[in-house]
Parts: sequence; structure tokens; C-alpha cells
Amino acid sequence: MIVLFFVLGLVIGSFLNVIIIRLKKEESWLKRRSYCPWCKKGLSWYELIPLVSFFIQKGKCRGCKKKISWQYPLVEFFTGVVFVLIGLYFFEFSVLGFINALFLFIISSLLIVIFVYDLKHYIVPDQIIYPAIVFVFLYKITFLFLINNLLFILYYFLAAVVGGAFFLAIVLISRGKWMGWGDVKIGFLMGLLLGFSGLIVALFLSFLSGALISVILLSLKKKGLRSEIPLAPFLVFSALAVLFWESLLIRWYTNLFI
Repeated sequence: MIVLFFVLGLVIGSFLNVIIIRLKKEESWLKRRSYCPWCKKGLSWYELIPLVSFFIQKGKCRGCKKKISWQYPLVEFFTGVVFVLIGLYFFEFSVLGFINALFLFIISSLLIVIFVYDLKHYIVPDQIIYPAIVFVFLYKITFLFLINNLLFILYYFLAAVVGGAFFLAIVLISRGKWMGWGDVKIGFLMGLLLGFSGLIVALFLSFLSGALISVILLSLKKKGLRSEIPLAPFLVFSALAVLFWESLLIRWYTNLFI
């Protein structure tokens, strides 16, 4: 099962790369076959095998010999890892277990697209974040209805409002210099996805990890004090971490302040 989930993640990761690349170019994700971004040559099936093709071709296009970005194998690999974690922690041979795992496969894929796109272009794509919010909202309603716990809809909605309002306040106070509107949308999504307890831990973890990475980049002189560092990748990383290890991270967070 682990191998199955990993292979599934590799395949989905390959598709996510297509989405990430074509979002910027405003191209259809489905109508045109994959092609080399340099020579525009259409790629054959044996050039599209996740991970394998990249290393067999030594990271170069078979046609023009230009280097292929490491984004492709990295997104494929880490999507595979995320899918394995979902399979290990959430997949069950039951209707609810299957629905929950399918939901997590989809939302984690959307989060990975947001992670990479913001890292590359310093913007959270509306084409992904809005469908993600709607998808999580509809899932919460459906799942809570199935387990006969509709009161928790209000709990998650209020958490979403708090998450969005937190970043909205920072945007307004800083006049957009510290945060962007994309962070407001991700804050809303995180609250809707994680609830209050998960949201608090995820926010703390994202700012902590962001500060650590910033210090490392400054020490290596890769960034300056005035350099812009995208926050969405840290928010996505923290949201995924809380999804998999919520109880462990909540205990860790609690022990820090008690």
C-alpha cells in the first residue's frame, strides 16, 4: 500500500507541475500535451515517467539538451511522500475512511501548488485558493453531516474567520508591506481546514519556521534585510504538518508556554 500511495503521488505530482507551469502562462492544463519549455517539443510518454525520466535524461531535454528544472522531480517526490503519509495516517477500508483520504489527497495537492507557485512567483493564485476554500467548506458540511455533528460547521467557520482576520489586520496595519492579500485567503483556508487549535499551532509553526529560514538566508547572504520572502510556503508546510501530527504538535506547543 505504501508503494501504491507513493506511485500515485508521483503521478499526481507530475500533473501538479503542469498546473504550476501553465498557471503563469495562462494555458490550459488539459488541452495541450506536455512539452519542453525551451524548444516547445512535445514530450513522449517515456519522457514523462515521474522521477525516472528526469534522471535517465540527466536532467536535460532529449531534444535541445537544455537543463530541466529541479522543480519537476522535487514536486513529484514530495507529493509522493505526502500521499504516503495520508495513506499511513488516514486511509481506512471504510466509506468514511476512503472519503476522508480522498479529500486529503485533493486538498494536499492544491496546497502543494500554492506552495510552489508562491515560492516561484510571490503570489497566491486565485485559480487555486478559491476552489480550495469552496472544496474544504463543502467537504466539512458533507462529512460532518455524515457523522451527525453539524454544530462543528460553526466551529470551523469561526476558525476560518479568525485566521483570515489575523492576516487582514496585519495587511491593513502595514498597508500591505508585511503581508499580502493571498495570506489572508490562506489564513481563512487554514482555519476552515484545521479548526482553532490546529490553526493556532500552524500559525506559530509557520512564523517560527519562516524566521529560522530567514536567519539562515541572511547568514548565507542569499537575502538582505529588505528582501521579500514569501509566507505562503511556510503556511502550507505548517498546515500539512498539523494535518499529520496535530496532537503531537499541540503537546509541543502547549509545553512551550506552560
